[in-house]
Amino acid sequence: MSNLKKHLALLGLLLATSMPALAQQAIRLSTTTSTENSGLLQYLLPKFEARANAKVKVISVGTGKALELAKNGDVDVTLVHARASEDKFVAEGHGVNRRDVMYNDFIIAGPESDPAGIKGGKDVLAAMKKITASGAKFISRGDNSGTDQMEKAYWKQAGSQPQGSAYVSAGLGMGEVLNMAAELRAYTLTDRATYLAYQAKTGLQIVVEGDPKMFNPYGIIAVNPAKSKDLNYKGAMQLVEWITSPEGQQLIAAFKVDGRQVFFPSATAGK
Repeated sequence: MSNLKKHLALLGLLLATSMPALAQQAIRLSTTTSTENSGLLQYLLPKFEARANAKVKVISVGTGKALELAKNGDVDVTLVHARASEDKFVAEGHGVNRRDVMYNDFIIAGPESDPAGIKGGKDVLAAMKKITASGAKFISRGDNSGTDQMEKAYWKQAGSQPQGSAYVSAGLGMGEVLNMAAELRAYTLTDRATYLAYQAKTGLQIVVEGDPKMFNPYGIIAVNPAKSKDLNYKGAMQLVEWITSPEGQQLIAAFKVDGRQVFFPSATAGK
């Protein structure tokens, strides 16, 4: 056998034997669409991967689906924003080591024409009542995401909700819903980060902001390693520890969309 063939054979053997090790390094992360649509993960994860010598595989869905994937053991760690659902997930034994990561806020975005006359308001419930009364169109995520859960809670508290064709349950991610709202000249509830990432494309305006009810915290949770021997718990905890470390928190604070900070670190605020 020639030296070239020997080298190629050795290289093939090394690649074959290293593949299981590389597969074990993969960390499966389920997360809400806002962390993906805003560009945050594309900014954060390469820095983590370089430091941890690991690869993160991201599944970006609504919070409800992200937690369901974690519950089924299909991912190793989850980053979501629906505190009540997160606490229930941990209490039922599906997750461990939940940590606060960051927060931003929700806003109501709508067309420049503002048919409900709510622009400039700070009371989300009053605004939603006006949307219903005006007959203006509202686009809902309709996907059990954290945003969708919050929106449904607002309608319940407001005591009214658009009916018929005025209410569209899209079953889509936040970016797609913003595009739909722009096309239909409708209102929607959105996290600020995704709104800013899509603002130039959609032309939607911020019509309601600043209500304390619109606070939007994010948490990260490792899937309980007792659920499956195939879980990469070590990798999950590497990500949990890094994203809540001073380095991870500083990077979150430094991330900007259109020159503005859109996520605010909160790891020191609690666990």
